[in-house]
Amino acid sequence: MSLTVADTVDYKGSPADKSKTGGWVPATLILGIEIVERLSTMGIAVNLVTYLGGTMHLASSNSANIVTDFMGTSFLLCLLGGFLADSFLGRYKTIAIFALIQTLGTGMLTVATSLPQLRPPPCNRHDVNCQPANGFQMGILYLALYLIALGTGGLKSSVSGFGTDQFDEKDDKEKAQMAYFFNRFFFFISLGTLTAVTVLVYIQDEVGRIWAYGVCSVSMFIAIIIFLLGTKRYRYKKSAGSPIVHIFQVIVAATRKRKMDLPYDAAMLYENTSTPEAIRIQHTQEFRILDKAAIITEGDFEEHASCSAPNPWKLSSVTRVEEVKMMARLLPIWATTIIFWTTYAQMITFSVEQASTMERTIGNFQIPAGSLTVFFVAAILITLALYDRIIMPLWKKWKGKPGFTNLQRIAIGLVLSVIGMAAAALAEQKRLTVAKSVGRNTSTLPISVFLLIPQFFFVGAGEAFIYTGQLDFFITQSPKGMKTMSTGLFLTTLSLGFFISSFLVSVIKKTTKSNATAQGWLADNINYGRLDLFYWLLAALGVINFAIYLNCATWYKPRKPKSAIPMETLHNGHGAEDKC
Repeated sequence: MSLTVADTVDYKGSPADKSKTGGWVPATLILGIEIVERLSTMGIAVNLVTYLGGTMHLASSNSANIVTDFMGTSFLLCLLGGFLADSFLGRYKTIAIFALIQTLGTGMLTVATSLPQLRPPPCNRHDVNCQPANGFQMGILYLALYLIALGTGGLKSSVSGFGTDQFDEKDDKEKAQMAYFFNRFFFFISLGTLTAVTVLVYIQDEVGRIWAYGVCSVSMFIAIIIFLLGTKRYRYKKSAGSPIVHIFQVIVAATRKRKMDLPYDAAMLYENTSTPEAIRIQHTQEFRILDKAAIITEGDFEEHASCSAPNPWKLSSVTRVEEVKMMARLLPIWATTIIFWTTYAQMITFSVEQASTMERTIGNFQIPAGSLTVFFVAAILITLALYDRIIMPLWKKWKGKPGFTNLQRIAIGLVLSVIGMAAAALAEQKRLTVAKSVGRNTSTLPISVFLLIPQFFFVGAGEAFIYTGQLDFFITQSPKGMKTMSTGLFLTTLSLGFFISSFLVSVIKKTTKSNATAQGWLADNINYGRLDLFYWLLAALGVINFAIYLNCATWYKPRKPKSAIPMETLHNGHGAEDKC
């Protein structure tokens, strides 16, 4: 039995010794830094809208957009982090560098919320004479937030991948451990979120934001030190280069030959003969325009000292073309899952704004508005537990399968999000009725905040299904060498969902505000608005999106994971012609 792990090295660059590197201990150290990242990012995001409105005196719609833009940027920057990890830094250095950047961001946010010069004088934001934060004050706040977003993007792109790198897929015992690690990854980051929306939000509201954000900074700094202590125990994967570059090479080569006719026989297309037959991807008839990248023409090969090799920007193998096709086939499913995260965005923006106007006391204890998202996280954890312990065994007995497919889980998540928005609209109608009867300027309406639990629960349960379904779909249906990029592609659905939320809020705010007195659906004081209509709009968009999703899911034909080719295997397995 080999004592080394294929395609991995230790911190010295020598082949990784299985007995001295990898396994549960280093994977746990990596998981720890992700838990702290969730604690920081979500602890800031879920209660940020109350700070922007109550302290910085911004309108509710502007506050919501700042939060969604912050979260959207965080997930969008995962693509940058993944590119840097694959092309230059490697996952270990990417995690260490971006964790430090996030620590710097939370430290700056601590300073920004503690200095009186960096916030406007206290006043009631609904008063005519109340001054919102000026450009300089908002500039410092933006700088802190987007440093945190940059750190989050770099971390998220590499943490799960570096964690799975610690297990050898060829070893049955370690492969089982990796599956357990992967299945529990989402559970533990949900625990981090749970701590954020309870303990951290309570500290923000009752003790002070300086202490809460200080805890985030110190926690991440400690997590970095612990992460670095595992340097000698980690396994490091050899990078095969950025898959983004490989995709562009196929597109460029196909574009160069766009006017050429495809051969009548696919066997006439170029394939690297030194690539073992077992790891090749067979030619398919979809997206045939990309096949032109594999047409052999004069000048495609470059002469070197002892051999000739194809110029990858002029000629791609059928296997490489099929990898790009595999990624292209993911895009319809990718596009139809974005709307869920637009719905999700309302849970940490307008739903928190709703909660801040409602009765939140239990005895002498007042629940922080941001802590209502605890029901959201609880719904995730309960749904995951029920799925693992009850639904999966029953489904296996009935259908003979270990659980819902990834596409089925995504569908369930989309349906639950629509139900969640309908519940939110009905709850808001009830809240507005109370506001109208007692006076719209009443700071705390005589209606229980627990009326909002259904919307948090349905959307939270939906996230449990759609997050695990999306992650499983994008990882199992993409080429092995593009796992990091496919994970980044999945996270861009979150990013675009937040950005679409900001776009919709801006459009609705502008189109429904008829004059200076009519504030429209999304009024600065939500007691004067029609937030329920905005929720109904999202529910309607969700229904339309679900119908489109069903068509896309029916069109998509899942490929077995064994079809996927490891880029690093292809890269290392090339013959002399490609090694030049």
